[in-house]
Amino acid sequence: MTETTNAAYRIVTERLVIRCWEPADAPLAKDAIDSSLEHLREWMPWAHAEPTTLEQKVQLLRQFRGRFDLDQDAVYGIFDRDERRVVGSTGLHPRVGDGAAEIGYWIRADAVGRRFASESTAALTRVGFEIAGFDRIEIRCDPENVRSSAIPKRLGYVHEATLRGRLRDEHDRPRDAMVFTMFAADYPASPCAAATLETFDATGVRLL
Repeated sequence: MTETTNAAYRIVTERLVIRCWEPADAPLAKDAIDSSLEHLREWMPWAHAEPTTLEQKVQLLRQFRGRFDLDQDAVYGIFDRDERRVVGSTGLHPRVGDGAAEIGYWIRADAVGRRFASESTAALTRVGFEIAGFDRIEIRCDPENVRSSAIPKRLGYVHEATLRGRLRDEHDRPRDAMVFTMFAADYPASPCAAATLETFDATGVRLL
């Protein structure tokens, strides 16, 4: 992440709460993953190591929280508005170069088709440009993942290229990757700029 004193720990959209994971979220995260394994394993290599124990989930969420607090990586849980159910997960990942981030996402199986990924991705795009100050945000997905590739197209990202062998499957074999990009200069004219949200820092102070 770029240097910022006002990282967005909590984002509230029309239907969702997108916030930094807490270890106490482990039971909800485990339920979302365990109930969606067939759905997730098609595109998420990490899902082939699931199911894991509740204690392992606690430790994973502790790592997510620690990296978030250190501005090393921003992994968010996607919750319904009352925060009683995990809808999925997303993140602003600093793995595509200086001044840039990659948005990744997954949605639980029984919530697919309700555009939760589009809603959360539009929100993270606003946060990435308006709060974190990135110059470029990317979204990458397998060319065969039609649902996933529809999201950046819908939000105004540009398909720059399909790169050979840039993703890895569960057996560490290479898979192609579609690369969608939005630059800060293009963001104001995109649908993401009109996303309705409220964002808050770690102490609850409103940022947007």
